Order: sequence, then C-alpha cells, then structure tokens
Amino acid sequence: MKYPGQESSILEFKRELPENNQIVKTIIGFCNQHGGKLIVGIDDDGTIVGIPEEKLQAVQEYLDQLIYDSTTPPIIPKVYTQRFGEQAVLIVEVSEGMNKPYFKTSEQLSKGTYIRLGRSTLRAGATIIEELQWHSRGLEYDMMPVHRASPDDLDMIRIKNFLEKRKSSRRGSTIGSIDDALNAYHLVAKEHGKEYPTVCGLLLFGKNPDHFFSEARIMATHFFGTEGREAIASINCTGTLIEQYYTVYDFILSRLHRSFSIKGPTRIEKLEIPEVAIREALINAIVHRNYHHPAPTKVAIYQDRIEFFSPGEFPSPLNTKNLTMGLTYIRNHAICKIFFELGIIETMGSGFLTIFKEYETMHLKTPIVVEGENFIKCILPRE
Repeated sequence: MKYPGQESSILEFKRELPENNQIVKTIIGFCNQHGGKLIVGIDDDGTIVGIPEEKLQAVQEYLDQLIYDSTTPPIIPKVYTQRFGEQAVLIVEVSEGMNKPYFKTSEQLSKGTYIRLGRSTLRAGATIIEELQWHSRGLEYDMMPVHRASPDDLDMIRIKNFLEKRKSSRRGSTIGSIDDALNAYHLVAKEHGKEYPTVCGLLLFGKNPDHFFSEARIMATHFFGTEGREAIASINCTGTLIEQYYTVYDFILSRLHRSFSIKGPTRIEKLEIPEVAIREALINAIVHRNYHHPAPTKVAIYQDRIEFFSPGEFPSPLNTKNLTMGLTYIRNHAICKIFFELGIIETMGSGFLTIFKEYETMHLKTPIVVEGENFIKCILPRE
C-alpha cells in the first residue's frame, strides 16, 4: 500500500527511526519554513511498511522528548499514530514557527539552523538566518532601510512620473504630498529619527541602483542549440527594475521566430510561443525573486526552450499543482504593488496560471517550474 502523498518541502518519509538526530534537523527545517509532517514507517517510494505495535508508544515518547530537549526555542511537536489497514505509522507534525529562527541547541544558532528546500533539509547560512529573524518580526526585505544610502539617492523625477502614470490614479485614488507617497509606497523608512531609502525605493527609483545592489540585474543570453554554451547574443541589463523589465522583454522577443498569414487585406503576425507567457515569466522572475541573495536573475534562450532563473526559493510550500490552481504567495509586496499600479502586472496572483493556460490554448508542451537549492527556474518550451 502507498501513502497518499509525495515527499515535498512539507512532507518527509522515514522507513524507520534514524539513529542520528536527522529527525530533529527536519523538524527545525519545517518550523523555519512553512510547517510540515515527518512520517516514520514509510519507505522513500511511499510504500507503507509500518512500525511494530510494541514500539509505537516508546518511539512516540522518545520523539516528544528528543525534539523538545534538542531545540531552541523549544519545539513542541504533535506526535500521533495513523493506521493503514494492518500497518501503523508515526506522524510528527509541526506548524510554521512564530519565533524564528529555530536551531539545534547543541550546534547553536550559526551552525544549527536548518531550512527545507524541496525535499531536502539544509543548514542555513548567515543570509538565511537574517531573513528568518526579519520574518519573525513581521518585516520584509524590500521594505528595509538601506543605511548607507540617503533620500538624495532616489530619483524624484522618476517617482513623480510614476505618481502621474500609476494605474490607481485612473480609479480616482489620490495621495497627498510627495512625502506621503514616499511613505505610502515604502520607498523610504524612518529609523531613530533619520530617513533612509528602502530596498524597494532604490531598486525601482534609484539614481544608481547598481551601486547599492550590484547583483540586482538580469543577464539574458541566446545560446546556440539546446545544450551548448555558445552564445549568439547577450545583454547584461542594469538600472532600475522597471528599465530592466522592458529591455529584457524586447530582447527576448527579438530572438524568437514569428509566422505570418494573410487575412483579407491584413497581414497577421504570430509569435512561436504565447507572448503573454513570456511577459508573466519575466515579471515573476523580477518581482518575486529574493534580492537578499547576491546573484543575478538569468534568462537563457535555447533552440527548444526559454529558461528564467530567479535567485531564492518559493516564499511558500508551492508546487506545480498549486501554481496551476492559481495559488500564489507574494515575497516583495512593495515592489509588486508598484508594478501593479504601473499596469505591468494585470492581476495579482495570475502569473503562472496565465502561463499554463496560454500554453494549453496553443496546444504546446506544458511549461515546467523547478524549485532548486536557492533558485526557482521557469522553463517555457519552444516549438
């Protein structure tokens, strides 16, 4: 008999109780991410092998005590049994923690903090630990102040142009002074009586965002063939995120094939893959990436596909099924809001759903979304 589920960022199987403390690391990873279940008595392929009846009570008590004694802040799991026919398994379940980061007491914070990435439990580095600390305080990276910058590093002309063009202004919404707008859109933040530009402010409206975020750029390359690394054309796109979006979008379209047909007096032009899917994949790579990771966004065009490589992981336990259902979680709320009010994003949360639907309409191969170790890759097949 198979368990009705597959291993993921929120579910892990163990055939039997490990002799080391791997279970503690996994539970810590769940608490630092989105919660999850660890089930003892199931093989890696999902086959239910069960736990002997005479061991169930002892194992349950052992895990309760082990997890509580080995973690800081202490984690109190929910440990219970579930039966499948003649077999019984032990389930260790925890919710997402409210006091992140959680770590293994014996290894301390710097070495004992773990997170879940896909089906793996990995030791968190200093950058991830810092993010977990922000999350526990209800903070988001794109709204954080940049202390080595000043409000003079913001381009006020760009900001005023945005306020004039923003989508919400067409619905009659108004914001008072420029200072009100800077605060309303989280372009500046005050700390200890002093005002600083935020990450969002510099990335979207900075005079020189590359000076503060050298890796917040997009490298787009058109490669020869399907696997080679021989570049046909390439651009290294810097500047504000809005400038990068339009530049890279035009570059991608210029490298793709088009077909033409005549309908009456009009010539109809058709791109080889849905243009809206390209737009949505590029927008997702820009607005949902983790800008705390010092790595560029990458776009690779091959003969049979386009790959959008975005640093960071999903800000939630997403999978392809969730994406096709239209579920979404926003990482950079301030950045997303401005892209939405500029009309670049049409509807919040519709990106991946639109991609899959457009490909289905054109009877093309299904796009693939992959979550790796500190990266998300969206692959759009080409004809």
